[in-house]
Amino acid sequence: MMNDEFYMQLALKNAQAMKGQTDPNPLVGAVIVNDNRIVGVGAHLKAGEPHAEIHALRMAGDHANGGTAYVTLEPCSHHGRTGPCAVALVEAGIKKVVIATLDPNPVVAGNGVKILKDAGIEVTIGVCEEESSRMNEVFNKFIVEKKPFVTLKAATTLDGKIATHTASSKWITSAEARQDVHQLRSENMAILVGVNTVIHDDPELTSRIPNGRNPIRVILDSTLRIPLESKVVTDKKAETWIFTSENYDKDKRKILEDNGISIFVTSGLNTVHASDVMNILGEKLVSSVLIEGGGTISASLLENHLVDKVVLYIAPKLVGGKNALTFLEGTGIEKMSDAVELANLTVTPIGKDYKFIGYPIY
Repeated sequence: MMNDEFYMQLALKNAQAMKGQTDPNPLVGAVIVNDNRIVGVGAHLKAGEPHAEIHALRMAGDHANGGTAYVTLEPCSHHGRTGPCAVALVEAGIKKVVIATLDPNPVVAGNGVKILKDAGIEVTIGVCEEESSRMNEVFNKFIVEKKPFVTLKAATTLDGKIATHTASSKWITSAEARQDVHQLRSENMAILVGVNTVIHDDPELTSRIPNGRNPIRVILDSTLRIPLESKVVTDKKAETWIFTSENYDKDKRKILEDNGISIFVTSGLNTVHASDVMNILGEKLVSSVLIEGGGTISASLLENHLVDKVVLYIAPKLVGGKNALTFLEGTGIEKMSDAVELANLTVTPIGKDYKFIGYPIY
């Protein structure tokens, strides 16, 4: 006989497989078990489509009656395209519901559980809670703060360089690490760089993996210096949004907009404030942003406490040189005691390199 954790792990795996498809909705998986047999499995596939519980109930059919449902997130209590999932579980005759985490939105948290308990259904909460919360770290922030979850990514040498003193940067990391970056791009709704990156590297900023999605390309450009022949302007492979200041080139704005580029004017006179950018992206329902800018942008975001997660690909190489670029530029902190620590650090070998993931403590 399998235990609750076994079935919840299966639900989590089904949910995780949809990463990058459900934004701005959460990742949710569901498994229905009856008489020690799995009779229904489901996952939320895409925003606007049926939730995981509905897919699992449809697969289970009459076998759902008297069964146990394992759900990675509290069943919804609101009326969407398929009605409240909590009500659907009640109507299907489910006798017990095991939930990993409650809805993070404090306005609605517990409402789905109340519907279930009021119908006499046994409810267990907290099975694989930490794994479920981590899986939905993007949704958990966005649904509460209405701002995107920000991941700062960089590829560096062991001594922290992102290029040599001659600006040579291809390639620091292995092909395996670079492939992983494309997966990371596909999992985020937007990718953000500064205009200098566009000018110097002319990147596509796309996700070159099978069935991957291309994120919205967000460019910070205070005066609209972006070259009109840039790939992000001409290739039409993904949307390009440019955030500029009040001191922007009016004539160039029209040319860019005629090319299908969206222009957003922020509050700064000569500077694009990152906080403005995040607020606007949140209003546009962009729930996750991957930062791939240079050291100046990365440092600014970190100094302003706007980074939620750091992903570093570190190659076992040494470059040296006081004029070689590092992934964090700017003035930097004054005292070592003020250094930003990374919590919940994980280190994974990838090709010849190492992938570090951590969460800044401010």
